[in-house]
Amino acid sequence: MKKPTKRNGDRLRPIEFIRNFTKHAAGSVLVKWGDTWVLCTASVEDKVPPFLKDTGRGWVTAEYSMLPSSTGGGRKERDIKKLRQDARSTEIQRLIGRSLRAAVDTAKLGERQITIDCDVLQADGGTRCASITGGMVALEDAVAKLIADGKLAESPIVHRVAAVSVGVCNGKPTLDLDYALDSTAEVDMNVVMTDDGRYVELQGTAEHNPFTEESLGALRALARKGLKRIFGLMKEA
Repeated sequence: MKKPTKRNGDRLRPIEFIRNFTKHAAGSVLVKWGDTWVLCTASVEDKVPPFLKDTGRGWVTAEYSMLPSSTGGGRKERDIKKLRQDARSTEIQRLIGRSLRAAVDTAKLGERQITIDCDVLQADGGTRCASITGGMVALEDAVAKLIADGKLAESPIVHRVAAVSVGVCNGKPTLDLDYALDSTAEVDMNVVMTDDGRYVELQGTAEHNPFTEESLGALRALARKGLKRIFGLMKEA
């Protein structure tokens, strides 16, 4: 098994956002989060799901997939070969969609849909957090293009959203788990938050013994510290 990265428990892995990574997408961002690399692209369509037709409201959704050679555990088969998406990918893309919708006033988006495709090129833990965070940057670029093209009068984005993982590793609260840490953590949690400090989602699991309220509080505080830095990196990008 790969050894965990040597860094302090309250430090993030290096994070980089490379915008305009592809030519044709309305928004395109390659997020490099340590050794996890995710390509996030935004597509805009002048249509909405049937339940939103004639409401004047828009929709933000997401799709998520891992390339066959994105992990070190052998070739991952494409979902199309199985004629269905695996349960993990379905759960993650629903999380990404929920998270990004929390950033948008859909009434200001109009009757159009923005889809964020998150394709994992290389995985080393935290792919859902990287997808949400990189997807947010791609979403902002897509909205900026709509405004520049005269299709929107104002931005429907009301705040940024980002995500980070935390956990208890060797009895200590730890920020931003790579695969080696995640696979051996006693507690594993993903935290999705807005840039004004409100929670969108908390996904926490005790892998062995149940964890205490005190431990939960320490993990939330550590996540908030990491997310403050991540929002700063997003703003710089």
